[in-house]
Amino acid sequence: MSERTLVIALGGNAISTRSSDTIYDEFANTRASLQALKPLFEAGVRLVITHGNGPQVGKLLRRVELSLSVVPETPLGVLVADTQGSIGYMIEQSLQNYLHDHQLERPVATLLTQVLVDPKDPALLEPTKYVGQFFTVAEAMQFRQEYGWTLREDSGRGWRRVVGSPRPLEIVNIRVLKQLVDAGVIVIAGGGGGIPCYLDEKGHLEGVDAVIDKDRCSALLANQLGARELMILTGVRRVSVDYGQPTQRELDTLSVAEARRRLAEGQFPAGSMGPKIESALQFIEGGGERCVITDFSGVEDALHGRGGTFITR
Repeated sequence: MSERTLVIALGGNAISTRSSDTIYDEFANTRASLQALKPLFEAGVRLVITHGNGPQVGKLLRRVELSLSVVPETPLGVLVADTQGSIGYMIEQSLQNYLHDHQLERPVATLLTQVLVDPKDPALLEPTKYVGQFFTVAEAMQFRQEYGWTLREDSGRGWRRVVGSPRPLEIVNIRVLKQLVDAGVIVIAGGGGGIPCYLDEKGHLEGVDAVIDKDRCSALLANQLGARELMILTGVRRVSVDYGQPTQRELDTLSVAEARRRLAEGQFPAGSMGPKIESALQFIEGGGERCVITDFSGVEDALHGRGGTFITR
């Protein structure tokens, strides 16, 4: 077993390509995505896999909304836990079958991951993260009155529920996670950004109706694990500046200082590459050595320092 420890954050397209995917589609997408990780398995690196849950939690929210008159509402934090289990099951089983077929002896485990947040985080007090389906004005007002939801109009397309997306502060399960990784287990953790929770006045854990950015959670998890490398997989091979313009240019490397400058210039929008760059900076400034942002086809090159965009000090 290599001493090299790597946290790899799978983008949403690793599991689901659209909100209407069936469970069979999601299994097929998961199996196909794991093929790209073969170099990591063969290299024997200590590995933690994190993942998104946007389409999946959206489906669960839809089921909750459709059944409100029949069964009690399920809090969003519990839905995140549900998707950690279901997506973790898909990745774990697909990976176990893959390792079996390639005669690779590696145990795999999924860890439900709670993440501490500050209950007074401004992002909880002023929620802005859209989740779930679109509603009419009348429906939105009804849900606001009956269930206390916060709803806002989304780009003229209708009204949607908004929730907070607080900054992750601590991985509650980090000691268990480290023990598993040190034992050579491939761990699936931090799914959907983790299950948000806080400590009450008694020091007891309580859930929060919110969502955490998965890349921010991945960076925190990697730092607390003591990993030197973070790999963020997305839909492009490299980070670009002047994206979509005739002057678009892909970047092989980015220093922390240059990344912060270009972020301030608006080169990395909040709705796309911005959170990934911010998470990379969080990881490096938290003690990590390098973060690479690439797509699934770039994993092998990135493993050997040849492809993707590398963010370093």
